[in-house]
Amino acid sequence: MTDSAQIPLPDHLAVDPRSPHHVAAVFQQDAEIGIRFNGKERFDVEEYCVSEGWIKVPAGKTRDRKGRPLLITLKGVVEAFYK
Repeated sequence: MTDSAQIPLPDHLAVDPRSPHHVAAVFQQDAEIGIRFNGKERFDVEEYCVSEGWIKVPAGKTRDRKGRPLLITLKGVVEAFYK
């Protein structure tokens, strides 16, 4: 898929399909999404917001009572891009 045919990445995106910020069309493309947080690429991001400058990542191996990972919010400079 060429760069011009890719859907632009939204400002706020979540991996979880139950979230109102989940955009299925972005995940159905062939290209992978990369997140650079404070100049370092992260591979464990569950949700991000570029304009507000935060990401949500799992807090170790802890789980809630429904089996989903507990998330912590980290603040800094966020860049989203296609790999």
